Amino acid sequence: MTIEPERLIIWLIIMVPVDLLFTGIGIYAWKRKKPMWFWAGSTVEESEITDIPAYNRANGIMWLGFSVIFWGSTVLGCLHMKIGGIALIAGCFLGVPLLPIIYGRIYQKFKRSGGQ
Repeated sequence: MTIEPERLIIWLIIMVPVDLLFTGIGIYAWKRKKPMWFWAGSTVEESEITDIPAYNRANGIMWLGFSVIFWGSTVLGCLHMKIGGIALIAGCFLGVPLLPIIYGRIYQKFKRSGGQ
């Protein structure tokens, strides 16, 4: 089965920027000097975290792992559009609820005891 070029172009125009966004968040979090936050509008103070580089690296890995869902869906969509779409939907249904859970575990692991 071949994919219509127009559909493939639209797929790539949508997916590649999203892939790059989550990959960029992962790289940004990994390299950040101050603690990375998770929720929009919130901050994590340096005094809250015991090992900022390890905390940020864990955040970066979390976001890079999430971006793999999108990169994989992009590639699958280029090969077979329906399979790529199903992979994207399944990945989001699993990934989106897992992100706050994983972040919570990261925060608890690196949270300074007696801190906020």
